[in-house]
Amino acid sequence: MARVLTPRAEDFPRWYQDLIAKAQLADNGPVRGTMVIRPAGYAIWERMQSEMDIRIKAAGAENAYFPLFIPESYLRREAEHVEGFSPELAVVTHGGGKQLAEPVVVRPTSETVIGEFMAKWVDSYRDLPLLLNQWANVVRWELRPRVFLRTSEFLWQEGHTAHADFADARAYARRILHEVYEDFMVNVLGIPVLVGRKTARERFAGATSTYTLEGMMGDGKALQLGTSHELGQNFARAFDITYASAERTVQHAWTTSWGVSTRMLGGLIMVHGDDNGLRVPPRLAPIQAYVMIVKAGDGVAEAATRLRDALRDAGLRVGLDDRVDTPFGRRAVDAELKGYPVRIEVGPRDLAAGNAVLVRRTDGSKTPVAVADVVGAVRDALEADQQALHDEALALRESHTVEVGNLADAIAAAGTGWARLPWSEVGPAGEAEANGHGVTVRCLVRPDGSVPDGDDEPDLVAVLARSY
Repeated sequence: MARVLTPRAEDFPRWYQDLIAKAQLADNGPVRGTMVIRPAGYAIWERMQSEMDIRIKAAGAENAYFPLFIPESYLRREAEHVEGFSPELAVVTHGGGKQLAEPVVVRPTSETVIGEFMAKWVDSYRDLPLLLNQWANVVRWELRPRVFLRTSEFLWQEGHTAHADFADARAYARRILHEVYEDFMVNVLGIPVLVGRKTARERFAGATSTYTLEGMMGDGKALQLGTSHELGQNFARAFDITYASAERTVQHAWTTSWGVSTRMLGGLIMVHGDDNGLRVPPRLAPIQAYVMIVKAGDGVAEAATRLRDALRDAGLRVGLDDRVDTPFGRRAVDAELKGYPVRIEVGPRDLAAGNAVLVRRTDGSKTPVAVADVVGAVRDALEADQQALHDEALALRESHTVEVGNLADAIAAAGTGWARLPWSEVGPAGEAEANGHGVTVRCLVRPDGSVPDGDDEPDLVAVLARSY
């Protein structure tokens, strides 16, 4: 397999690109910075969508869709917002062969256009909270593209909500952070995430608070996997999102926004991938059990089909590889690259003994299992390997996170992992200095690991790292 992929320890970025290509997850698009997501990669994104959508709807939000094109004037209504996004905007000046009267922006995010319609739809406190989500593409012109991690166009969900008061808005932003994002990332992606508060320097443009979920990648760098923002009344004032209160006074609403994207696919690769390819956590995997015919004849095809059907009837997502005209070794390598959690190999010799071979992608083990016991063995393997992937990622994070006492040591430690130190030892000036060394404050947490309400709480802990 080392001849298929560059070893991770030798060249991690090259390994990442090799894996995406060899596992047929994505390709570069014809316009620099864009990507084509291939069926194998899109199937994983669809599973992410499905799991996320269930959680978003359980939190009370409803799906809607808003235009791709946003009048440039909309963005200019919230000064900090447009300033934050200006370097990344794609602007359309001509349409239908004519110059447009007003340039339109290809959406980089939808606070402004959704704010316009929230103002139209909200009249009374009875209309609140208004909880919206959309699954869409966005464009942020990227100067240093990397497939899945930073592309000029990417897919995501973006939630936007309006509330009657600050407390309700904060509670909902936190609910999304924990009940939707953290739950999904930990329990489905198998990625242990550090949940914290962004500093003022790292805050979303126009937000009053930004909460983040940070994952440690296989090379010790951090990746921001999702964010949830309190927007205060900034956008409500800019777009006149007002409501009549129960006391019959006119009030501005309090809004939030939150999102995750196809960047999670990049995180999945860099957290769980190994020198043999992708390892997809079983709860996420589009194909959890992959039945493979080693060699035809002696009732093998029929036995493999029965196993496929039994696994499917047990509620598992199953694939069948009966391409016996392709060498088995090549097919096995392809299955390893794509990261199917469990393979069930069926060949004449094992079948004559009443067995199939269960191959677990997580640890590479191969175990003969009686055909009658395959369904139970697969279930057990999937559950154990979901936990094993999470625990392996957690062990890496713990072993590559160090406690330090000053900024210089934190910058040095960020060369191989994460550093924790008192925020009071960093502060805005120290954060700027760290940025000059390619190191960022990923988030602030309380000493007990919980998420702080503000940057000025006592005894806050800063986590510094290099990042993607």
